[in-house]
Amino acid sequence: MLEHVFILLVALMVLVWSADKFVYGASSLARNFGISPMIIGLTIVAMGSSAPEMMVAATASLQGNPDTAIGNAIGSNITNIALVLGITALVKPLQVSSSTIKQELPLILLLTLVAYWVLKDNTFTFDEGLVLIVGFFIFISSLLIRALLQRKNNNKIDDPMISEAEQDIPEKTNARSAIFWLVVGIILLVGSAHYLVDSASFIARSFGISDLVIGLTVIAVGTSLPELAASVASVIKKEDDLALGNIIGSNIFNILAVLPFAGLLAPGSIDPEAGLRDAPVMIAITLLLFALCFSRQKGFFRITRLKGALLLVCYIAYQGLLFTQH
Repeated sequence: MLEHVFILLVALMVLVWSADKFVYGASSLARNFGISPMIIGLTIVAMGSSAPEMMVAATASLQGNPDTAIGNAIGSNITNIALVLGITALVKPLQVSSSTIKQELPLILLLTLVAYWVLKDNTFTFDEGLVLIVGFFIFISSLLIRALLQRKNNNKIDDPMISEAEQDIPEKTNARSAIFWLVVGIILLVGSAHYLVDSASFIARSFGISDLVIGLTVIAVGTSLPELAASVASVIKKEDDLALGNIIGSNIFNILAVLPFAGLLAPGSIDPEAGLRDAPVMIAITLLLFALCFSRQKGFFRITRLKGALLLVCYIAYQGLLFTQH
């Protein structure tokens, strides 16, 4: 047992580290090909923080554990809002003015309802997974088109989140180094995800915990570490818009690009608790975020320390619910 706990922890650390190296290599290579920092920031860097979830979901689904993939997607969304944003707001209250975030808040609420609709009948079909992944490409395309049109019309981006995302992309390096880190990142992502899923499944069986719960808890927290690091670093650098943008963007990716793996690679019956307990909690937490973002100060969203503490209390209460039921 201790051996599998050790493998789990090491695999989580390697997974997070390799995702960072993958982003570094891919971003540097893209810069060498002349791709604009804005596009790199909105695609490669944005998706990089969700790379651990994607790889774990794909690996778990291929190994016949779709509940782990579903738990990872739902659990990461709950963790991102309640734990990551809660801790971030306690470090420093957020004041956000990004128009992109204002447009994405209703979208993440809508997508959360879609995820519930997909899971509520206790089955996840290939067609449902396909619809979600097509939605992901539509979302990325619309984001890029909107940003490009804004730049064309104004000759500059006046959305602080997009501007901050541009500034935060890794520095350009030579092509050989970029390719090296890209390849290393991919190999370690695949390998660490494999060992993570194997060890997590063993631990879950040993303690009588379902694959869904292990995905909702240990794996969800581990794969959300990049979002926590990115958000805390952003608020310290006074990039509040990027901090909240990282969380909302990651949650959108989790529904549209992580959750579909269960349907695409392992369609069929799923743990009923996903639709009965966890998806409704995800809806409630997303609704709470939606409510907390409104402020009397015109043109700004404010997430105060008090609001951050409330989110953390909700996260602790949810974890208590999970483990008292098992």
